[in-house]
Amino acid sequence: ELESDRRTVTDTASADLRRIERDLHDGAQARLVALAMGLGLAKEKLPADPETAAKMVDEAHGEVKLALAELRDLARGIHPAILTDRGLGPALSNLAARCTVPTTITTDLPTRPAPAIEGIAYFTVSELLQNISKHSHATHATVDLWRTDDRLLIQITDNGHGGATTEGGTGLSGLTERLDSVDGLLLLDSPTGGPTTITAELPWRT
Repeated sequence: ELESDRRTVTDTASADLRRIERDLHDGAQARLVALAMGLGLAKEKLPADPETAAKMVDEAHGEVKLALAELRDLARGIHPAILTDRGLGPALSNLAARCTVPTTITTDLPTRPAPAIEGIAYFTVSELLQNISKHSHATHATVDLWRTDDRLLIQITDNGHGGATTEGGTGLSGLTERLDSVDGLLLLDSPTGGPTTITAELPWRT
């Protein structure tokens, strides 16, 4: 079990690193290379055709804004600043505000768990809300977080059509493996016709 968990953690970290590298290479890096070339051309045209050069600089300014937006999105995907600064409650409320399905967040956490546990909890909820948006056809969802003894519990319910499964290489299967690798659990109740209730348990570490 330890070997399996270690392999899961290693594979997940490797996949995350590849995703970050790919996003940087295909997104912000490519945009910044084009920006540098555009500014170089604008510099060459400046003495002879300042009007065209000014237009090129204006276009470059727009590229800078897009590159900054892509870097912000990438940083949010690694570890959102609001989670570090304010904790799970505000961070999950921010997630819910961006979810296409209206979502109610309730947290009952007297203190904050360790940063690693906060991060896993945040990305667990993020992935589950994405699944609800994409697949459930739900009109409402709820997310509840609370602590009991030495466990952090997360329960997500939606009123969609149900039928979710952790079998067949689904996203829920991968999430189950990632939680298992840190002594966590994912429990699924999703009868055909709904509703779907998913309970995630994580160890509470300070």
